[in-house]
Amino acid sequence: MWVDSFRTAVSSLRGNWLRSTLTSLGVIIGIAAVIVMVSVGQGTQNEIDKMVSGLGANRLDISSGSSRSGGVRMGAGSRITLTDSDAKAIRQQIPEVAYIASGLRGNAQAVFAENNWSTSWQGLEADYFSINGWDIAHGAGFEDSDYKSGNKVVLIGETVRRELFGESEALGESIRIGKTPFQVVGILAEKGQGGFGQDQDDVVLIPLETARRRLANISVPGGVNQIALGVARAEHLPYVQEQVETLLRQQHKIQPGAEDDFSVRNIAEIIATRTETTRIMSLLLGAVASISLIVGGIGIMNIMLVSVTERIREIGLRMAVGAGPREIQRQFLTEAMLISVGGGIMGIVLGVGFSLLTEKIGALPVELNWKVIALAAICSMATGLFFGIYPARKASQLDPIDALRHQG
Repeated sequence: MWVDSFRTAVSSLRGNWLRSTLTSLGVIIGIAAVIVMVSVGQGTQNEIDKMVSGLGANRLDISSGSSRSGGVRMGAGSRITLTDSDAKAIRQQIPEVAYIASGLRGNAQAVFAENNWSTSWQGLEADYFSINGWDIAHGAGFEDSDYKSGNKVVLIGETVRRELFGESEALGESIRIGKTPFQVVGILAEKGQGGFGQDQDDVVLIPLETARRRLANISVPGGVNQIALGVARAEHLPYVQEQVETLLRQQHKIQPGAEDDFSVRNIAEIIATRTETTRIMSLLLGAVASISLIVGGIGIMNIMLVSVTERIREIGLRMAVGAGPREIQRQFLTEAMLISVGGGIMGIVLGVGFSLLTEKIGALPVELNWKVIALAAICSMATGLFFGIYPARKASQLDPIDALRHQG
């Protein structure tokens, strides 16, 4: 029975192929739009996840206060207000802190032979690698003696390696940072773009004590402009942040109501905000694309109602020769399903194609999810079924005598 209905439906649609094609455009556009929008949204979400994973989700960043120059307030960290004693107090008095590392940072010119590159340097302690998720791709990390003795050794990021050495071997070579020569002992694993758009591989890492002696011009004994700390469990972050702020106010003897000379940044809050924003945008894009699918379904219902009106005598003749209401309903429902499923298949092809094209020439991250494509296929079938039921029922409920008397 379904085979006969299918053949009849195909024959009818071929007889009005232009109208059928135009009717399926709504479904084609709707399905393609859903796939493209969701793929771009998912790709953007994954890209953000990759970016912020390098920041470390369970961490707090403490920066020194800002200085003023000519009445202008400079950025955070421009005045040294943090010291090693602050980091020591946090480590001793807040047990929820799993890792903590003091640091200094700045910018300098890195030189090797005739090549030079302006980059940022960071003086750090051993826990910095655990907090930030840095890995060594080639060579070795710092030894304990490097941190204690201030040895002139350096780890360089992939961008710095490429700009200074090109295809040459970098390990064991000596580069000059500022006016000080350093030996390259390791190459950092690539991390790509950071959560705030910066190139995370454009960096050189040196032991903190070495940075104090060779690169940083600071007058505060044990001074640092940043402290990074990692917490074992994410749910402890708000409590740890509150404890850190209270402890540092005590350490710095800041009076109640006075402005803090430091700032604490919760990376998890930034990640959560960006993730939620992306999720809402993905839902919005998906909802807008779904409207096209609904419009396509309404188009199918409309054209099937027109088809029923045009073919009243045909319906009457089929009933007169023995076709029952079920057969009539099955035929028109099959036609609606064919229009919808055909449009769905074309929409999936176009959606996947446009998604890949968008990734290639549009510089947008795209993540094709086969579950979404399968859902789009199901939606196309459901659209034909849902919007085809009413016209099919209307056709099956016609009176055969009235249908035969109808003058088309």
